[in-house]
Amino acid sequence: MDRRREIRDFLVSRRARITPEQAGIDLPGGGRRRVPGLRRSEVAALASISVDYYVQLERGDLDGASDAVLAALARALQLDDAERAHLLGLARTGTDPDPPTTALRPHVQRVLETFAGVALVRNRRWDYLGANHLGRALYAPIFDAPREPPNHLRFLFLDAAARTFTPDWEDTARDAVRILRAEASAAPHDPGPAALIEELRHASEAFAAIWDEQDVRLPAAGRHRFLHPEVGPLELTFEAATLRADHGLTLLLATAEPGSATADALRRLADRPPTPFTNTDVR
Repeated sequence: MDRRREIRDFLVSRRARITPEQAGIDLPGGGRRRVPGLRRSEVAALASISVDYYVQLERGDLDGASDAVLAALARALQLDDAERAHLLGLARTGTDPDPPTTALRPHVQRVLETFAGVALVRNRRWDYLGANHLGRALYAPIFDAPREPPNHLRFLFLDAAARTFTPDWEDTARDAVRILRAEASAAPHDPGPAALIEELRHASEAFAAIWDEQDVRLPAAGRHRFLHPEVGPLELTFEAATLRADHGLTLLLATAEPGSATADALRRLADRPPTPFTNTDVR
């Protein structure tokens, strides 16, 4: 990704969404502006920096910006936790001290297999590097695709079956892209997300439109609905956690409400004949 462009587009988009009223700025005579959002001079004043320096930052030059300046900028633009982390990621330079993990440790795969619900591990570009039997059965449309390794984002945006499999496709797709942007900025030297982003920007108008919104979010617990081709409607609650010993990997766990129709459907999926997971990145 073009880091300077990412910085510029992010700061411009955050400035444009804040009205003077939200920032506590009184307009002379209560007048309206033709374009909503704050002016550069107003952001600079709110962050207690010079206008020239803010213009430099918004042109994509965050090199040398202190933590205090970044914190002041985050306050002025009213960034949430995910957006603050994204801004700090964009400001990083130098060599990444934590290169991404490219292979799943056997111990982690054994942990996945012992979990009674759905369990998967993905990397920052949403390749699945590991899954238990229920994880592979739930995401059969993804794991059965001919391309390896299984990739959730390619499925969402390039496979027509995704909109049937994922009833809440628009919300799911938007959240996935927001998380991808946050994770990519947190590891600017990991080439995997950047390559996938460029591929999807050219291959999917829907992905490009969401990507250009500049929004970010952190992985979090949430409820997701599916229309599985074998067992029908499913409603699962997901938890996400970072594997601290494996840089760039996220553990996903999903369960159903006890006694629910989804719990019964998962039991039927558990009886599905096992399918081998042939990801060559698993060792």
